[in-house]
Amino acid sequence: MDRTNTCIPLFELTCSELASELKKRYGKGHFHAAAIYREVFYKGNANWENAQEFQNSKKFLKQLRLDLRIDRTPVIATQTEDDVTKFATRLCDGNVIESVIIPMFTHATLCVSTQVGCRMGCKFCETGRMGFVRDLFVEEIVAQLFKAKSVFGANIRNIVFMGMGEPLDNFENVVRSIRVMEDQRGFDIPHRYVSVSTSGRVDGIRKLAQLNWPRLNLAVSLNAPNDRIRSRIMPVNNLYPMAELRKAMMDFPMKKNGAVYVEYVLIKNVNDARRHARQLAEYLAPVRAKVNLIGYNPRTSSPFETPSEEEVDRFLDWLVEERVFVRKRSSKGRSIRAACGQLGGKHVYRGDENRTGFKRV
Repeated sequence: MDRTNTCIPLFELTCSELASELKKRYGKGHFHAAAIYREVFYKGNANWENAQEFQNSKKFLKQLRLDLRIDRTPVIATQTEDDVTKFATRLCDGNVIESVIIPMFTHATLCVSTQVGCRMGCKFCETGRMGFVRDLFVEEIVAQLFKAKSVFGANIRNIVFMGMGEPLDNFENVVRSIRVMEDQRGFDIPHRYVSVSTSGRVDGIRKLAQLNWPRLNLAVSLNAPNDRIRSRIMPVNNLYPMAELRKAMMDFPMKKNGAVYVEYVLIKNVNDARRHARQLAEYLAPVRAKVNLIGYNPRTSSPFETPSEEEVDRFLDWLVEERVFVRKRSSKGRSIRAACGQLGGKHVYRGDENRTGFKRV
């Protein structure tokens, strides 16, 4: 990827920032910036130069074609199950990231990756097995939304930063990507439809809180009722134990009737006992929280077992008895390794399409 100062990185700029850049470089401004934003972000059309606004500005158009950088990294493979689509993008340095389109009733949710790999090392997570490779640039994050619209024609309304990587470990780039995605002249994804997930980076939660975005949704991947179990399966707990994490959740700014979404991956014989439900309820009692209960989605060579649907329902009933607001999240895309905790398996790109179900693009 050419990241020289001579290029204008479209996918890293809001419409106003693009207008300022055009004004500084060419004496142009909002008229042409809005046209580019409309064509690329709103319509999903990378051929912005065909817009009517540029037909009487041939010299300007010629220069802008050279200077404007639009992410064109290829989608190299797709896989679909029950209308859930996972697509893989090969980045300019050869690394591969995965994104997931999840259909809803009238729209779709896009699960976005923020890093190649992850440094958090959660024991149940496929991405965690990769280790950390690098952060994604803003345009590599935003380009996932562009591809979902332009390549797959998805009507994306919700963005969940729950793909590969720890979003709050790539804080500045994630925040800037949200600013680009929310621009009403482009993708127009307001904060209330954006969820940022974290494994428990308390420092990142507090930095996010300082932005005072009360409509932004915070999701915390908790997955344990006590420090002993959490430290075993999530090393981040050694740095930010549960008491400190709870305080950060309680301090996070929220709209009226808002709540922190607490993700609880239920792992057979690890965190699924009756006493664990009671401990979880006690821990969350002072927090405005809604629990998403998720049956464990196995990674490759996993040391853990997946609970049955009956066991998940039983744990849910225990939480209800403890007066916890809880809902069971279905594991859509599990068989294509597109569900929670399954992204990042490099083996699926070795060319065995018959075994993996991937389609080359």
